[in-house]
Amino acid sequence: MTRFLIVMVAALAFAPAALAGGPRMLVGAVNQDALQSPAALDLAQQANLGDAVRVALTWARGRRAPEQDSVTHLRNVVDAAAKTGTTVYVALYPFGSSQTPLSDADQADFTAWVAAIARAVPDARHFVIGNEPNLNRFWLPQFGPDGEDVAAGPYVSLLAKSYDALKAISPSIEVIGGSLSHQGIDRPGTGRDTHSPTAFIQDMGAAYRASGRTAPIMDAFSFHPYMLRSDEPPTLTHPNDTTITIADYDKLVSTLGQAFDGTTQKGSTLPIVYDEFGVESQIPAAKEGLYTGVEPTTIHPVDEATQAAYYAQAIGLAFCQPNVKAFLVFSLIDERAHAGWQSGVYYVDQTPKSSLAAVAAAADRSRRNLLACEGLQVTPRVGVRWFPGGRPPSNPGTFPVSLTCDVDCVYRVRIERAATHGTTLSVRGRATGRKPLRVQFPQSRLARGAYRITVSARAVVNVGPPASAQSPVFAVRRR
Repeated sequence: MTRFLIVMVAALAFAPAALAGGPRMLVGAVNQDALQSPAALDLAQQANLGDAVRVALTWARGRRAPEQDSVTHLRNVVDAAAKTGTTVYVALYPFGSSQTPLSDADQADFTAWVAAIARAVPDARHFVIGNEPNLNRFWLPQFGPDGEDVAAGPYVSLLAKSYDALKAISPSIEVIGGSLSHQGIDRPGTGRDTHSPTAFIQDMGAAYRASGRTAPIMDAFSFHPYMLRSDEPPTLTHPNDTTITIADYDKLVSTLGQAFDGTTQKGSTLPIVYDEFGVESQIPAAKEGLYTGVEPTTIHPVDEATQAAYYAQAIGLAFCQPNVKAFLVFSLIDERAHAGWQSGVYYVDQTPKSSLAAVAAAADRSRRNLLACEGLQVTPRVGVRWFPGGRPPSNPGTFPVSLTCDVDCVYRVRIERAATHGTTLSVRGRATGRKPLRVQFPQSRLARGAYRITVSARAVVNVGPPASAQSPVFAVRRR
């Protein structure tokens, strides 16, 4: 009979990690309900929006530590998310513009609060500092007596202090700054003082340079690339004004570069987190009784088919934007008040909208690398178990290799002579991304000698260099 002497029965091979963008972009949702019930994370998984979740805690003046309930809720979310591999973004910001931390004392209190949350929930690793500080709804004042920007500088100061406090707890914590709104008018005295993201980012850069700081203030940049109204397609660009929506990626990257390139703070290479993008849908008559108030006339909600199409377009745009590391729908579940957002893929009663299936499919195409992008090259990450059934018998057809590509791939698996690399048996095929596949060899006996198994795999779309893996040598001896 033939006996196999196995040197090693399992191995794992991975291609180098890609930069942000492409199939490794996280696709998730804002899901504030998860703080009250981590089971709400299941809804995100069902919608295929489970890569990442954003939840928020808010600060009030005088507070230096979080409430115990907030700590408990956040810990529950982080623990539940760990079971599904979901990345948790924690947004920390003042509760409305009346609580803007401007004084040194207020900024010290805010920073102490941020640090206390990070220490209390050590498995929380991604913190977004602030929320739309370029709008008077969340930060006041915006303008000084001469019309100068008096918001960007204090925000940069707060971000820098939060960065230092969080990095002192753990250098591996990701500090995310910006969290800017997509529009603003850059004109004081209008009754709604706001800055455009274009102006605010440049003012952030000027404040950073003027501070003389030699350390960064953020590891990534958060941005809310909404359209000006829900009935505008995400493909619409704004080349001639200061608005930045999701198709204005080049403008965003260029503005970050103008602000920070040449300093120790990354600018044009700064990873970007789109942690809010929403398209409001019309509420059908059968569900209207669940909602309150009146829809603002400026929103222009769309039918659910259009909502689905626009979300799919937005995911596709973000997929092809190299610096973008996450895209989050705002929000997973509708808000009850029409004055808020009805942009979820679930109604307020948590039943699915007809748009859910199409959004889930778009997220799946992103993860599987089925969206073509000019210039994008993807190398699969390939996990291999050489002998998943344990010690193989004499017939190679009875010890299939188990492999998993993280994106759709075409593969070749070979049994070859260890000394000569000559192929003895070979199998080719195609694997669906993230689904384990057992590769079956033809029924055949191996002659006496030393062998190894090699695997190579290429992406099906956006084809880059192949991934490869090689088993330990195993011996076949006759007795």
